[in-house]
Amino acid sequence: MSKKRAVRIVSILWVGSLLSAGFAFMTQLIIARKFGPENFGIFISALMMVMMFAPLAGFGIPQFWLKVFGKEGWSATRWLSSSFIFIVISTMLVLIIMSTWAMIGPHDLELRNLLLILSLCVLGHVSVELVSAKLQLEERYIYYVLWQIMTNFIRFILVVILGFSLISWMTIQNLAVVYGAIAVMFFLIACVQLSYMKSKSFQLKGHGAYNSARQGEKIPTVKIIMSQSWPFGLAGLFVFIYMQSDIILIKYLIGAEAAGQYSVAFSIMATVYLLPTVIYQKFLLPKMHRWVNHDRQKFFQVYRQGNKVMLAFGVIAMFMVWGLSEWGIPFLYGEEYYEAVNLLNILALCAPIYFLACSIGATLVTQDHMKIKVKYMGLVAMINILLNIIFIPEIGAAGAAVATVLSNMILLFTYYVASKKYVLVDLC
Repeated sequence: MSKKRAVRIVSILWVGSLLSAGFAFMTQLIIARKFGPENFGIFISALMMVMMFAPLAGFGIPQFWLKVFGKEGWSATRWLSSSFIFIVISTMLVLIIMSTWAMIGPHDLELRNLLLILSLCVLGHVSVELVSAKLQLEERYIYYVLWQIMTNFIRFILVVILGFSLISWMTIQNLAVVYGAIAVMFFLIACVQLSYMKSKSFQLKGHGAYNSARQGEKIPTVKIIMSQSWPFGLAGLFVFIYMQSDIILIKYLIGAEAAGQYSVAFSIMATVYLLPTVIYQKFLLPKMHRWVNHDRQKFFQVYRQGNKVMLAFGVIAMFMVWGLSEWGIPFLYGEEYYEAVNLLNILALCAPIYFLACSIGATLVTQDHMKIKVKYMGLVAMINILLNIIFIPEIGAAGAAVATVLSNMILLFTYYVASKKYVLVDLC
């Protein structure tokens, strides 16, 4: 692929991600202004709790598909049947776990109902991820962008319509119903899309036309699928823990209002994180799986250049956040969210760390190194929880922000050491 085309594709993916994040941001903005910090904190903490368990549905199958198709090409279709069985089983287990926690956890009636309704978002999450993997393998980037945008776009449109036309109807519980209904809709659409993949009616790029070279090979069992995909599934869970579980812990440790303040700061940082996410997870990842096996010099070149670019962009992003936070949050959210300014200024320190970690950590997703990466991620997730438990009761929501910065620093260091030791040992 020429550099010109690569830049064009990355630009499309980035613009699409910005639009998706923009719709998500505006939706949260409307909800935050309408319900206030306390009710917004209740809703967002319930949603974050559901999304913490959502990566366990499918348990890494989308990322595993990118890896195995990058390595085997069309021969990887042999993994699909067992993959779909595993997806159904794991999704059902997650829904059961969420329902059980909603009923027996330390929740009042309102939070319990929110968790039960929002648990449907698990279906939406796994559906979006699976179809996204299919579109990445096909390199149908326009469709991929549209698919990624649609969930947040529909949420935004419905929140605007219902929030301004049915003002008395729009409670946080009815808002959860809207989110759940959208998730079910995307689940039904995904079932149709994935049926094409199972019948091999999809356009796998980079491996020529379909062939039946390995059709005689034994079909992998569900157990084998699980043994291959679990690192990717745990990775999604651990990322959520050291990036977003702070909101949940703040809600339980000091209250819903503080959770609402922190959520505002984090939502802005989530938008900042879009650039490295687009480049590495949405554009380069399928290609890196090919390069690491078939063109290691290209793989190393992308690694070195990526580190320099990501560090530079991260520093720029940090200073931009510092320059805009003081007036931006009160202007957008209102003066009642002013406490989020200090939280955002602390979280801004994560920008260069996170950008560089995305570049270095991408090397550990390839070949069989994911198991190494997920061990470090799990360690950092545990450290993050411990730091939150120590800092939040002492210095409030700012403690969660400090814990996030420290966790990201530890993660970057471990990624760097592991990539040098395991992945780039023959290239450096």
